[in-house]
Amino acid sequence: MGVPTVVSMSVAVQSAFQGAFEFLDGDRLGTPLTDVTFVVVDLETTGGAPADAGITEIGAVAVRAGEVVGEFQTLVNPGAPIPAFITALTGITTTMVARAPRLQAALPSFFDFVRSQGPTVAWVAHNASYDISFLKAAARLIDVEFPPLPVLDTVHLARQLLSRDEVRNHKLATLARHFGAETTPDHRALHDARATVDVLHGLIALVGNRGVDTFEELRGFSGAVPSEVRAKRTLATGLPNAPGVYVFRDAAGSALYVGTSGDIRRRVSSYFTRGERRARMQQMVRLAESVTPIVCATDLEARVREVRIIASEQPRFNRRSTRPTRATWLKLTVEHFPRLSIVTTVREDDATYVGPFRSRQRAIEAMAALHTVFPLRQCTQSLPAAPQRPSACVLADLGSCGAPCTGAQSRADYSLVAADARLAMSADPALVVQRLKSAMRELARQERFEEAGETRDRLSSLLHGMTRLQRLAPLAATAQLIAAVRHPLGGWELMCIRHGRLAGSVLAPRGADPMPYIDALVTSAEHVDAPATPLPAAIIEETEIIARWLETPGVRLVEVDGDWSCPVRGAASYGELSAG
Repeated sequence: MGVPTVVSMSVAVQSAFQGAFEFLDGDRLGTPLTDVTFVVVDLETTGGAPADAGITEIGAVAVRAGEVVGEFQTLVNPGAPIPAFITALTGITTTMVARAPRLQAALPSFFDFVRSQGPTVAWVAHNASYDISFLKAAARLIDVEFPPLPVLDTVHLARQLLSRDEVRNHKLATLARHFGAETTPDHRALHDARATVDVLHGLIALVGNRGVDTFEELRGFSGAVPSEVRAKRTLATGLPNAPGVYVFRDAAGSALYVGTSGDIRRRVSSYFTRGERRARMQQMVRLAESVTPIVCATDLEARVREVRIIASEQPRFNRRSTRPTRATWLKLTVEHFPRLSIVTTVREDDATYVGPFRSRQRAIEAMAALHTVFPLRQCTQSLPAAPQRPSACVLADLGSCGAPCTGAQSRADYSLVAADARLAMSADPALVVQRLKSAMRELARQERFEEAGETRDRLSSLLHGMTRLQRLAPLAATAQLIAAVRHPLGGWELMCIRHGRLAGSVLAPRGADPMPYIDALVTSAEHVDAPATPLPAAIIEETEIIARWLETPGVRLVEVDGDWSCPVRGAASYGELSAG
């Protein structure tokens, strides 16, 4: 294995570690490593799946700038016997944990320890996906909040820095010997966490020689950053450490990419590190010549501004649709004998619409679902009030159409079929759901699984299109809606929404009476004309963002000028089938 790179953490590594924190000339981008507290965690478990949350021991060491600032250790009673092979591996027995705290007590205490380490904290673990998945599963199990911190995996970092010529493998014990760790890992949580700290410091000493001095670069390190990408780091200079939207632009001022962040400067800085692995983003950075920041009072405002800019400037590196006005709808026409039609325009013609659909194929599937249940005519020609064609198409022979074209079905009788279809499309799809679910069961019984799957897809497409419309249309018809949510730092985020469009937002500071701010918001908000229903007065994606925000726990309605509601038996009541 060769001579250890680090003999004494107190001397050799400390010196190299501090060297990694030295700033280069000029304004630094990202979070300096000296500002980050690394909570190095290790768990011992019963050996089951994370969902079982069979944690038997938690060990953690908090380190900042190369110095240990805190430790945490506790055994945990998993509520079940510890398997013999786990005891042989860890030395932890069922008797040892019998009087230990249960997860409900141990985990909140550990999370309190993590949160007490300051404002800039990151998780560190060796094979982090294992430990973090157990912690997240345990948090869900006892209904406590998992600290949503960035994660650094020392296995990943070691694989980038140490070849097989230098170490036999990247196991913790191997790396601990390589770096001369003071603690030997032995499958006890605190001991392994201490060994991981020494490995972390050794790895930081190595990357310090490669110009890595920020957490963002450390976390995403996978070799040297391309010089043409690193050269663009100055684009982040002077950007605000504030929430909002950022727009990368080329030499001609055209938008290349639009994004949002809670910290514009930090997020833009990350594009110039190896933490950004997307090839298209590296190509974008090479073309970028400037970054335009747009500071926003609220997260909702930032997300809305993002979709508006994408729609208006159509940046070529955004994968989000740059043609938001292009949509597909399913329409039940208004004529003597209504029929289903796929259209790209919604008109104020009293027709019944479903959608928008994300593709024409989804609209075709939804149409097929309705045709399965309702014997609507499928010919595309207009029919007079009293048609008298000599013969009907094959659909009449199949019982899929009453043949109004020949006079076999009267206009009054046909109108009853159309009325049932209209009800299913606009409010209550129960009949369609029952019929198609019954068909799926019968097809499955006959082992015609492919046909059953096609039937399921048709029903899902219909319900998804209906769900979108039943969420959009009420907002589109609501002249004004004022809503509020608590700001994370205190005060209130206040929104004025008019006909599904964000007309204005403001932040009422902590301790202030929000009512004067609401009055000012209403007065200064954008005037929005009533749209052609059921379309909102905004890009559909904007209204959907607003709808999701309004449904977020904690959002309070202050004022509603209109009838913002969805059908009780609407498409959304069918759960996963309506999720598309």
